[in-house]
Amino acid sequence: MSPPEKEMSMECALCGYTAQGKFEGDICPKCGLTYWRCSNCKYTITASQPPDECPSCHQKTDFINVTCYSPECGGPGQIDPRL
Repeated sequence: MSPPEKEMSMECALCGYTAQGKFEGDICPKCGLTYWRCSNCKYTITASQPPDECPSCHQKTDFINVTCYSPECGGPGQIDPRL
């Protein structure tokens, strides 16, 4: 018999909200915000959704979700340094 699976717990890096499992779409259900980094100039913003154009470099670019949700990337209040 295999050991029972460990339940994953998520904690919001912005407000500290914790939940069992994964946040829906990596967005905190309490504050609704995520850290986003511009793939062009690395500018980082906090928003529920990334903008169409970067406010820093004014390019239409992809934004990467760099929010840390677990202790492995530094814990609450951190941007994931691996991204």
